[in-house]
Amino acid sequence: MLERFPFARGRPLLGYGGAVAITGLSLTIRLLADPLLPLGYPYVAFFPAVILTTFLFGVRPGILAAILCAIVAWYFFIPPVFSVKMNSGIAFALTFYAAVVTIDILLIDWMQRANRRLAEERERSRQLAERGELLFRELQHRVSNNLQVVGGLLSLQMRSVADPAARRALEDASRRLGLIGRIHRQLYDPQGEQLDLAAFLTQLAVDLIDAGGKPGISCRVEAEADIHMPAHAVVPIALIVAEAVANAIEHGFADRATGDVVIRTMRDDGGRLELLVIDDGGGLPPGFDLARANSLGLRLAQMLARQIDGSFALEDNGAGTTVRLRLS
Repeated sequence: MLERFPFARGRPLLGYGGAVAITGLSLTIRLLADPLLPLGYPYVAFFPAVILTTFLFGVRPGILAAILCAIVAWYFFIPPVFSVKMNSGIAFALTFYAAVVTIDILLIDWMQRANRRLAEERERSRQLAERGELLFRELQHRVSNNLQVVGGLLSLQMRSVADPAARRALEDASRRLGLIGRIHRQLYDPQGEQLDLAAFLTQLAVDLIDAGGKPGISCRVEAEADIHMPAHAVVPIALIVAEAVANAIEHGFADRATGDVVIRTMRDDGGRLELLVIDDGGGLPPGFDLARANSLGLRLAQMLARQIDGSFALEDNGAGTTVRLRLS
């Protein structure tokens, strides 16, 4: 708002007309107040006139107002009134008046110049921010598309591979890349803000069930609404949850078309955040040892957990399997 002042930039007639009008108004107010004021206050109504004129219309109209106010005050209110006689007292009063209004005009001009520079910097920063956000989104879009292209190429390559283990590895890699590509755009924010974990997990659950190919399996999220995570931590969490849900669909529900998966957040006794993926599938095989598991997905999940200073565990809950990711 303040950067809009003075109004008369580029319109000198408006500024000078405003200076004359404000001087006339100040004279009227001073004449009306004269019976109420003691002697010796000739400029009391004219200092505000100079300040207001400079603020509204700029330096040159302010100087004009200062000159007009000095002449008017000298003629009407400095004895002998209705004359412009000069003596040492009048000269001192005029000098003091000139010093005060000069300081007022300079301070107002400095303030307005500073406000204009600040407004220009804000506008420049806004334009740079918009440009940066546009470039960021374009980069994210291209990265996401490239990931999906690579996933598609892996799927095509898988069709020409006869070895079951190789086909399985290519299928897993394609699935992971496809998942990363789908969630990549929602993971990152150009402002660097933290993500709502509950909302993110809810959307992730929908994507995972769609990718799992078993519509009879339900996946619901039970997460606190006030948990926010930085994007760099959400990426490993998303991949770990994706691996847990994919394992539940593939192994826990291998011989079933229906089942339930719950993604839950909670706090342990030490206040640390825990993320659980609970299924009611077939459970862990007898003698299962996570440390000796040959699954690439499980090794990847453990590595990602360490990357965010967390721990990864698999537990048999009696009615299925629980994946526990504890964050420090």
